[in-house]
Order: sequence, then C-alpha cells, then structure tokens
Amino acid sequence: MMVHRLAIYDMDRTVTVTGTYTGFLIHVARRMAPWRLALFPGVILLMLAYVLKLVTRQRLKELNQALMIGFNVERAKLMPHVESYADKVMATNVRQGALAQIAHDRADGCRLVLATASYRLYVEPIARRLGFDAVIATDHLSQDLRYVRAKIAGENCYDTGKLRMIKGWMTAEAIDRAHAHIRAYSDHVSDAPMLEYADQPFAANPHRPLAKLAAERGWPRVDWS
Repeated sequence: MMVHRLAIYDMDRTVTVTGTYTGFLIHVARRMAPWRLALFPGVILLMLAYVLKLVTRQRLKELNQALMIGFNVERAKLMPHVESYADKVMATNVRQGALAQIAHDRADGCRLVLATASYRLYVEPIARRLGFDAVIATDHLSQDLRYVRAKIAGENCYDTGKLRMIKGWMTAEAIDRAHAHIRAYSDHVSDAPMLEYADQPFAANPHRPLAKLAAERGWPRVDWS
C-alpha cells in the first residue's frame, strides 16, 4: 500500500523571518504607482478596524490591496514586480534553518506543500524558488483572468479554513488520509487545526501562545532563527 509522505509548511514567520504581505503591498506600490505610498496610513487605520472587529481579516486584505495596488490591476504589468518581490524575499527574508529542514524533508521523500494565508499570486513564485511541489493559499477571484482584482475567491487560507483547504487539496490529489503521513510546521497558534491533523506537528519559531500549546500537547519545538 502506497503511503503519501507530506511535509506541510506555513510560510510567514515559519519559513520567512517576518511577514510578507505588507512588504508585498509596499514593494508593488513603490514600483507601479509610488503615489499610493501616501495612502499607507489607511492601511494602519484598517488594521485598527480589524483589531476592533469592525472588518473581517478577509475584508482587511481586500481593502489593503485596493488601496496600495488598485482594485483592478493588469496581470501582465503586475507580474514582473511579483517576481522581483519573490527574489527579494529569498535574498533577505528566509530562515536558513527552514531551508535545511525543507532539504531534509525532500531527501526523506516528502512531497513539499506550502500552505499559507498569503496570496497565491506571490506565494507561488516564492514556493517555486524554495522547491515546493504544491501551494495551498488564498486565491484572488480573478486568479486566471487578465486583471487581478482585490477580491478573495472562496476562503482566506487561515485557521480552520486552512485545514479545510488542505483536506480539499488532498481529495483533489486522491490522497487518502489513512494512507498519508503528514509533517506540519507553523509558528502561529492559528494553525493549531493543521498541527492537530498532522502525524508529526512542529511548533517552528513559535510565538508565545503556540509555544504554550505545544508544551501542553507535547509537540516538538524547532527554532530556525
């Protein structure tokens, strides 16, 4: 019987040192429409609105993108800046310990999966550079169209939504959970559902809530700083 060996990684602050989303918005705005940088205080206000529960996480992402990049952006004009941002992330924002673990899992015969709340739009170029086999990420409504819209298709790949998307991907790939062995890595307690689902969960560079949960559950902790 075939056993599917999967190694599923969160991205921001797990594989990377810092988050990538705000950096992506600023990188693209600076290159496509520098005047939009003057709108950045709006991003801060929207974050405050999210903290106060006035907007959802999903709506926050949509509004931030509309402010900093535009509601409709021609994909052909956007993609060179997406690719240059991926180069920047690889050069300045990847944990060396994560690279070593990715190489180890690859050598172990694992299929490497990057599962992240960040947008597929810029995650795929980063994943390609890191050598991942598959990406599970938040999609734009116009994922395959000429224009990129500041609108999310389906779920934000976060918390229980991320686990649902992982299960959906496994179904699409004809991977039966009973015939799979899953390693999972994350820095954040919001990924507790994914870690619970795994055979080998790892708290990677965990923030305090995840470190506490990992100690309670007996999950190994790894620090890739």
